[in-house]
Amino acid sequence: MTREDSPEVLIIGSGAAGLAAALRLAEAGHQVELACKEQLASGSTLWAQGGISAVLDDGDSLEAHVRDTLIAGAGLCDEAAVRFTVERGPECIRWLRDRGVAFTVDDSDSSGRRLHLTREGGHSARRVVHAADATGRALETTLAGRVAAHPRIQVRERHMAVDLIADRPPGGAGEHRLLGAYLLDIDRGRVISRAARAVILATGGANQVYLYSSNPHGASGDGIAMAWRAGCRVANMEFMQFHPTTLYHRDSRNFLISEALRGEGAVLRLVNPNGSPGERFMPRFDPRAELAPRDIVARAIDHEMKRLGAKYVYLDISHRPAEFIRSHFPTIYEHCLRLDIDITRQPIPVVPSAHFTCGGVATDLAARTDVPGLYAIGEAACTGLHGANRLASNSLLECLVFAAAAAEDLQRQLAKIPSPPPPPAWDESRVSDSDEDIVVAHNWLELRTFMWDYVGIVRTSKRLLRAQHRVDLLKREIIEFYRHYRVTPDLLELRNLVTVAELIVASALARRESRGLHYTLDFPQTGPAAQPTVLTPPRH
Repeated sequence: MTREDSPEVLIIGSGAAGLAAALRLAEAGHQVELACKEQLASGSTLWAQGGISAVLDDGDSLEAHVRDTLIAGAGLCDEAAVRFTVERGPECIRWLRDRGVAFTVDDSDSSGRRLHLTREGGHSARRVVHAADATGRALETTLAGRVAAHPRIQVRERHMAVDLIADRPPGGAGEHRLLGAYLLDIDRGRVISRAARAVILATGGANQVYLYSSNPHGASGDGIAMAWRAGCRVANMEFMQFHPTTLYHRDSRNFLISEALRGEGAVLRLVNPNGSPGERFMPRFDPRAELAPRDIVARAIDHEMKRLGAKYVYLDISHRPAEFIRSHFPTIYEHCLRLDIDITRQPIPVVPSAHFTCGGVATDLAARTDVPGLYAIGEAACTGLHGANRLASNSLLECLVFAAAAAEDLQRQLAKIPSPPPPPAWDESRVSDSDEDIVVAHNWLELRTFMWDYVGIVRTSKRLLRAQHRVDLLKREIIEFYRHYRVTPDLLELRNLVTVAELIVASALARRESRGLHYTLDFPQTGPAAQPTVLTPPRH
């Protein structure tokens, strides 16, 4: 396939979900095009430290994994989606190993085949497969290498999706057909149109809508916003997960301290006035202490920081043997050591930060959205797996399971989908280059700041209404800017971020209870019935 040929499937995003879907389709004989904002191996997966949850130990069970997921999801998980995902976990691990992903093996196994399993918060057993403390890097680089080498996959690096192209029926009634997508060639500064029989959104989450995030810069909710504009429902956007332990350091603002440290015995401590480690505090908040689900741990840290006026708390694993720490957490050890923090002897200063979008584009178990021919997988999707709070290491599992589900469905459907007509060319005849880029930068900072202040870990109705008002004002200004100036990556991301901010706030205002990751002081109790928050876009 050349760069001019139309692919059967266009995949947008190159994290674990996009790469796995591309490989599965190409290995089945289909022509695939994969577009990504930066280099191929640069998705959010690259930064994932913890691992992939899967039942591989004889002392564990699928039922236990299902139960743990349902408990973490605070009653809001779709049990059918949970079972579907959990049951397919072991096969996904085998698939990855067959493609060369080098997971850490158990030292006690002379065959070198049995994988080392660790335990993370919310899990009742050791079931997290990992590659030391850099699982995402091992997964991303291995799959990216195979994708780059596959003759049926055309990779477009530094191509950012602008919008989906759909053939809408007159009056907005009836079913409309997906034709492809507009892509911004970042280096050339021009927008191209790409036709495809089907499009898979694997664009990741929306965590850059917050001022502090553990995610890379590109997690700007692009797929969620594009799907919403194309007519797809979104669900559960109020459930934004804040990772409890991101490194607090002026020279390293988004480095994640894996939950696996707490799984291996690290404890959270207050900071004494002189800066020394203080008392352990998690047992006061939950009987599971540091192994409680992330929402509980993040709220406990947030509470203690606000109560004491502290800028951070400590995570301390220095009581474990130094060689154990260095061998199990080499990436974290070396990164902290470069910042003069020796985690074998010193506690780690940590703060919560926006980490994972539990909601997203509503899909079924085949990853299909409301628009025929459009699929969503990974963090961009809401499959029903996570409910009101994601269980640790279920995210990469979801990416892999639903990449396989989308590929399997497309293998059945592609022959029935006619080749799309050439999509309309991008029209920029009435726009000009902007000389006001400072407006975009200012609006970006304003949006992320008030989302952090008003729609963060602990919420109130008054704060949410303030955020809604600010979103409305910014949205009008950004739309006006988008209409009059040539698009840039920063402008496109800002446009998408204001859309997902609107969805998050609307979802949070609609939920008049506290459940999972959504905690509001005005409705602190959990309601008797768990119902998803589903938003439907207006018809134009």
